[in-house]
Amino acid sequence: MAADPNIPRTAVPVGIVDPVASARAELKAALLAIEDKTNVPRQLQKAGGRARLFAQRNPVGAVAAAVGVAAVVGGVVWAVARSIAR
Repeated sequence: MAADPNIPRTAVPVGIVDPVASARAELKAALLAIEDKTNVPRQLQKAGGRARLFAQRNPVGAVAAAVGVAAVVGGVVWAVARSIAR
């Protein structure tokens, strides 16, 4: 039986009456949720997809965000270099 793509992996199935099976299902869902949150490559992949979607929907906003991020990173690098030089 194939899993429904609309239901997240971290969902607890409905209708489990056995308390042991229910506890196992809840533990499995909790562990999958923890794994999803701590998996850095997956989080970066999700963020990249959201950034691409944002850029497609709002290209001017994406350019403004990129310029803002570049300015902040440049400012931090400049501040660190200046503090090291002193």
